Amino acid sequence: MKSETNLVPVMCALMLGIFVASLDNTIVATSMGSIIGDLGGLDKYVWVTSAYLVAEMAGMPIFGKLSDMYGRKKFFMFGILLFLIGSILCGTAQTMTQLCIFRAIQGIGGSALMPIAFTIIWDVVPKEVRGKMSGIFGAVFGLSSIAGPLLGSFITDHFHWRWIFFINIPLGLIALGLILFFYKESKFHTRQNIDWAGSILLIIFSVSLMFALELGGHTYSWDSWQIISLFVLSIVGFIIFLVIEKKVKDPILPFNLFKERLYTTSVLTGMFYGAVFMVSTIYIPLYIQGVEGGTATNSGLLLLPMMVTSSVAAALGGALANKFSYKNIMISSGILMGIGTYLLSTLDPSTPRLLVTLYMMIIGLGVGPSFSVLGMASLQKAKPQERGIASSTSNFLRSLGMTLGITIFGVIQRNTFTEGLPKMFNKGDNANSGSILSPEERAQIPANVLKEITNVLSSSITTTFIWTFVPLIISLICILFMSKDKLSDSKLRQQS
Repeated sequence: MKSETNLVPVMCALMLGIFVASLDNTIVATSMGSIIGDLGGLDKYVWVTSAYLVAEMAGMPIFGKLSDMYGRKKFFMFGILLFLIGSILCGTAQTMTQLCIFRAIQGIGGSALMPIAFTIIWDVVPKEVRGKMSGIFGAVFGLSSIAGPLLGSFITDHFHWRWIFFINIPLGLIALGLILFFYKESKFHTRQNIDWAGSILLIIFSVSLMFALELGGHTYSWDSWQIISLFVLSIVGFIIFLVIEKKVKDPILPFNLFKERLYTTSVLTGMFYGAVFMVSTIYIPLYIQGVEGGTATNSGLLLLPMMVTSSVAAALGGALANKFSYKNIMISSGILMGIGTYLLSTLDPSTPRLLVTLYMMIIGLGVGPSFSVLGMASLQKAKPQERGIASSTSNFLRSLGMTLGITIFGVIQRNTFTEGLPKMFNKGDNANSGSILSPEERAQIPANVLKEITNVLSSSITTTFIWTFVPLIISLICILFMSKDKLSDSKLRQQS
């Protein structure tokens, strides 16, 4: 198989697939103002991002399993085609409802790209260079995840918001052509029964949980029957899912994967790391724009140092995996994450921009290795016929952590901010706290009122960073329980 596959174009195709899929997790964030201005539907604001994330998460384990059963190539190509169709539809959407539906189509396509791409690396790349390639792919994932808001704001400002979707078309077509003509896949695959019940229950669990978290506290109160029903549906669906997975012959999520300590600790670490990572990505730009009065472009540009350091650290982590254990690399990563998170929790309105940049660089160095090292660790002991589901489950849990992080810490920040505001305003004060994000409206706010608002906003952001120590400490505990395997120790049951 290795001799027939031209590695260079195949690797380019896989990197493009990972790039566009992870980019679209965040690219709409800074374009939503323009999108709502054209399409209306402010009440559906959250669904534009959530529809993509929920569909992507729900589809990952399913496509991972199918790729193990029927081959990587056909499902990777299917994912690209569906992603492109969704992108074209999103770019031509005429209403917010249409856009949300089309984003879900995009997400289903994206759910096949990332996990299968990481799996193909282990199928076609010689063992001795897997670390370097995984590091490069991890760097691409981290780079595109952070670059999304910045690229989205640039395209929207200089072209039109519809081009944040149309830009996927040439990239996707190139990836499709490269994988079609240059990836020669083995014809041997393990025939298994499709676990339809498990697949449906996994979708019910994921969708109901995400909808409950996204709608709670916004559209409906947390104690409303709608939110309670969604949480109950999620819990019941998950319990039934566990019961069925223990009984079916070929489960969508094989529990034997979690018998390996390295696999369990690596995927759990990735989930909690995802939550910490997203808090930094979202709330540092908010700090710059809301507290320091920077523009949306300035706040996006501040992510560049984090992009650079995380990409370098991801590549370095992959390269070091042959010499050092995954555990030791991740311990160093966790220490840097802890230092960076602590420093971010000390921010106040007087913090120099240079220090904020330095703190972001430390966070980037901390989170970067997780993009490559944890993915390799999750595949280390998986059989060739289980690599698809092992990779997709790892990506699923990381995406779940990122989405939960956005939601839970969003609630913490919002509540801390709103609870602080009434203490400073008199009943006759009509100042709108949200206007501090608009340079024009910000200029109209009295100086004393603006100072109070920015102080409260700054405090709410630093409080949120303090709370991120909870998932960070849990991830460090998971790292400490990792086995001392390294990539060069890999003893696969079947060589690629």
